[in-house]
Amino acid sequence: MVFSSLIFLWIFLPVVFILYFTAKEQYRNVILLIASLFFYAWGEPVYVFVMILSIVINYFCGLKIGVEDEHKRKRALFWGVFVNLALLGVFKYTGFFTENVNAVFGLQVEVKHLPLPIGISFYTFQSISYLVDIYRRVCEPQKNLVKMGLFISFFPQLIAGPILKYYDIASQIDKRQVTLPLFNEGAIRFLQGLAKKVIIANIMAKTADEIFALGINDISTPTAWIGIIAYTFQIYFDFSGYSDMAIGLGRVFGFHFEENFNFPYIAKSVGDFWRRWHISLTTWFRDYVYIPLGGNRKGMPRMYVNMFIIWTLTGIWHGAEWNFILWGMYYFVFQAIEKLFLGKWLAKIPRVFQHIYTMFVVTLGWVLFRCDSGLSQCVTWFKALFSGNVT
Repeated sequence: MVFSSLIFLWIFLPVVFILYFTAKEQYRNVILLIASLFFYAWGEPVYVFVMILSIVINYFCGLKIGVEDEHKRKRALFWGVFVNLALLGVFKYTGFFTENVNAVFGLQVEVKHLPLPIGISFYTFQSISYLVDIYRRVCEPQKNLVKMGLFISFFPQLIAGPILKYYDIASQIDKRQVTLPLFNEGAIRFLQGLAKKVIIANIMAKTADEIFALGINDISTPTAWIGIIAYTFQIYFDFSGYSDMAIGLGRVFGFHFEENFNFPYIAKSVGDFWRRWHISLTTWFRDYVYIPLGGNRKGMPRMYVNMFIIWTLTGIWHGAEWNFILWGMYYFVFQAIEKLFLGKWLAKIPRVFQHIYTMFVVTLGWVLFRCDSGLSQCVTWFKALFSGNVT
């Protein structure tokens, strides 16, 4: 079930509204949890048990991390993070790992591509941040299993984020108010996101899909640029549209989610772009990987190593294909160059040229992201973009 489907808009959402706003306050979290699990089970009935397993494991690990004994806390944190990453790895990376082991060692192990549970990358990161924040004493463990389940499975942000941090919404899970102005604000934000998705993203997707489906002999340079520009618009309006809908629905139910996009296509550098694009993911990697690794506090060489790790993980998180890893390395290179010297030079030139540079880099980056048929497809597309063929 997706937000733009008729079933969601005309059946699921109205029923949830009626049940939620007519129920007493003490039952509202239960209603949202049941609705979220039903929403998840609609598309993947079997994998709802993976979601429930994740909720239960993180609930008990959180309680164990909240004790005073440091040894028990560390052990619970280790096993909690391990199980979360193991679930993600089994479903998302088993096929990719097997294919590459076969290729390297000349084996013929059967490759099993398991269907990917919807939103597992998002709720896995939410769960890990929850456990780490309890260990850091940033927040207390949630002792109510229903509230814990709601944090992990809440349907508005389950499909495409934003990635939530528990301490940001803990008080809202416990108690929240819905006013008519807040409801109206949320409804308008949801409709804005829906318009982005249906009116712009879907149309751009049709153009991009048709062009990317063409054979190499049918792609001229102008056609290739039209295709990748269409995809550049598609991915932004699709992703930011879902974020808008999630934020809007959250407000309708009394939750305040952080913004996930801040006009990334007006950025004036690659670094600026990533401060504006998928903000919840960027801040997650900063807070839970980059800073714990030492960030930029241990000298320049270590900083670049940390950046390399972050961008490798960013690529892998987006997909179990080499093109995503290459996409992450692509951004590592540009961010490293900007930190070395390019950033200072960019700051001295007119903003319009900063913007042109950034969008040129970002648009070419989407070629790597979009070409999911292998690295040869990426090479083919770069050749088409710069061959000068207009026939």
